[in-house]
Amino acid sequence: MNNSLLVLIASSAIVYGTPLLYAALGELLAERSGVLNLGVEGMMLVGAAMGFFVVQRLAGPGPLALGAAIVVAALAGAAIASIHAFLVITLRASQIVSGLAITIFAGAAGLSSYLANDLNLAESPARHVFGPILPQSLQDLPVVGPLIFAQTALVYASWVLTAAVAFYLARTRPGLELRAVGEAPGAADAVGINVTAYRYAHTLVGGALAGVGGACFSLSITPQWLDGLTGGAGWIAIALVIFAFWPADLCLVGAYVFGAFSALPFILQARGVTVAPELFQALPYLMTVVVLVAVSTGAVKRHLGAPASLGQPYVREER
Repeated sequence: MNNSLLVLIASSAIVYGTPLLYAALGELLAERSGVLNLGVEGMMLVGAAMGFFVVQRLAGPGPLALGAAIVVAALAGAAIASIHAFLVITLRASQIVSGLAITIFAGAAGLSSYLANDLNLAESPARHVFGPILPQSLQDLPVVGPLIFAQTALVYASWVLTAAVAFYLARTRPGLELRAVGEAPGAADAVGINVTAYRYAHTLVGGALAGVGGACFSLSITPQWLDGLTGGAGWIAIALVIFAFWPADLCLVGAYVFGAFSALPFILQARGVTVAPELFQALPYLMTVVVLVAVSTGAVKRHLGAPASLGQPYVREER
């Protein structure tokens, strides 16, 4: 039963959807503040490179090395996000142009590849890898075993994070203030909410989560370094937030749907069914076009329920 096609697709969807989920939740927080971050792909790649570097170089037990790698990946993603935040919040540059520039700067032909070459990351597979943490007896249970009990700590943490983000946005005062900043920054500023601080903080957190999403590739899904390892996952994560209409729980559902599409060619090929890889490789770029149209058209933004100030710089009026 655990080897049935449906179970394999569902369990693989969780694995391949987890990095998308981390990146989408980070993008969700940034967009709720009014900042569109199209540099997610670059942040994921830098996070993947730095996380892989740490796990290769840090001596010690596996859990310690993997934990440190995730922390460094998050810091690397946040560092790249800080550049985007400075450009679009402080300098009020175009959020679309800045995001695309960040992806070019840090992407597969940029900083991430330079770091990988300079640090010799392509020489060997990862010394430590995230694997299932629960007993084998639970993993062997029909259906629920591979779906729930055979997952890694990264998957379980993503479930907790999804619930935490949903609760934060809907039930906490900072979360409600964040939504106010995204909807009406002028009104939020008028009642004493620091719009700049909220936008900076959530853009940095978004970059950190993108870095963790990138590390999911280099430390779990494909435990080695390859240029362009994420394969356009950052673009899919951005599209996920829009297609999920901006709540965290639907980001989880959407991540697993796209995760299933990512895993499907490998599962079918293992069963002797050949699928044209170009069909799936084109998906991130199609999503990018849709995203750019959606965030640049006011009518579409209102229909989808996007934050009203998404993509717009905030200029504080003198009072």
